[in-house]
Amino acid sequence: MGKTYETDIGLEVHVELATKTKIFCGCSTAFGGAPNSHSCPVCSGMPGSLPVLNKQVVQYAMAVGLAAHCEINQHCKFDRKNYFYPDNPQNYQISQLYEPICRNGWVEITKKDGTKKKIRIHEIHMEEDAGKLVHDEFQGISYVDFNRSGVPLIEIVSEPDMRDDEEVIQYLESIRMIAQYIGASDCKLQEGSMRADVNLSVREQGAEAFGTRTETKNLSSFSAISHMIQNETTRQIDLLESGRPVVQETRHWNEDAQTSYAMRSKENAQDYRYFPDPDLPPVEISDEWIEETRKSLPEMQPERQTRYIRDYDLPAYDASILTGTKRLADIFEETVREGANPKKVSNWLMVEAMHLCKEKKTDASDIDFSGKNLASLIHMVDEGTLSNGSAKKIFEEIFDHDVDPEKYADEHGMKIEQDEGALDEAVKNVIEANPAVVQQYRDGKTKVLGFLVGQVMKQMKGRANPADVNRKLADMLKA
Repeated sequence: MGKTYETDIGLEVHVELATKTKIFCGCSTAFGGAPNSHSCPVCSGMPGSLPVLNKQVVQYAMAVGLAAHCEINQHCKFDRKNYFYPDNPQNYQISQLYEPICRNGWVEITKKDGTKKKIRIHEIHMEEDAGKLVHDEFQGISYVDFNRSGVPLIEIVSEPDMRDDEEVIQYLESIRMIAQYIGASDCKLQEGSMRADVNLSVREQGAEAFGTRTETKNLSSFSAISHMIQNETTRQIDLLESGRPVVQETRHWNEDAQTSYAMRSKENAQDYRYFPDPDLPPVEISDEWIEETRKSLPEMQPERQTRYIRDYDLPAYDASILTGTKRLADIFEETVREGANPKKVSNWLMVEAMHLCKEKKTDASDIDFSGKNLASLIHMVDEGTLSNGSAKKIFEEIFDHDVDPEKYADEHGMKIEQDEGALDEAVKNVIEANPAVVQQYRDGKTKVLGFLVGQVMKQMKGRANPADVNRKLADMLKA
């Protein structure tokens, strides 16, 4: 009988904070920009330049920590992590090793089978990001861009409490929602504002000691994280089954090739020769500041989800999807405040908006239309002013350009024709033009009514209420 193994997974999640300026200087943190256009002597590591801490970084770090049930370290300080790499301008990174701002927290995840589990957080610390190397393979040279250097990060370090990729993804979703709801980060993996390093080891089922771990760095999509965990788990088990040791090392995951390879032996803290940063004083956090931050925390996703089920009578699935992205939840509430039916708003957002997000490769957090215009569109459908088909076309314009649906429908002749005489005439013309289909209907093949409805709508150029067309056709066909 073969051995069984269990997997232990811990994460180091880097979250880029949504400050307008960098952690130790006044340079912009805006994504993009020409290379080295968002840099200065401080963030490019010029001799004699001195860092000055951005207070908003501390505020965001503390807010995330409180939302994740952490203890706030009221006397924290910065350390220098020394390593040599072309995109690290000072040859050290300012981080926190000995006295991080947050310790001993947890988040709760809900697995697919409905069971809940707490994932412990060892610490959250503040640090600066490094720059970026841009490789020109054609010329065989690399360029250094310091726009990202000094962008503020928090690193959220979990305990090794996760056992598989499902738990890891649920944990990351929880972290992402906390940061988004607070406004601390947009957590866009595709732009690098949320990245994860995965520490993974396997051990025989029931063994007390952890196995030898590997660290796979800078994973920036949930699918890559999931694939890597499955692959690395299998790789380590295969090594153990064949009697070979697992080597403690840092690995790189290639998502396209669905494989990983060793980068270097795993470093320990002593390899980085940490020491307190002499240019930055300790950060003193008062009781009053902590309490003010705690009171400023918004309603978080689990509470908002419960409220949607209770107050709007939404199914749990709808509430989960809507609150899964703060921007989607905000638009939902804005639309409902404008008087639209909550379930109808939910349907438009969950079906049409999410379909357009997928089609246009847009993140739901970037949706930029107003709840007022969506509410107006829903009212027009409810009043019979727009057909569902026309409403979907106008919704795409709302999604792209936030148009006023009433004005757009008027300008493009999309409102339902209220002229009873014109509708009667169109129904008569269709009946006269399709005698064979009419006879099929009268012989009991009622499904052909859909074809006749379509022909009437075509004659009316979509400007008729399908329910009225159905009713008039049924009445005239009885005659």
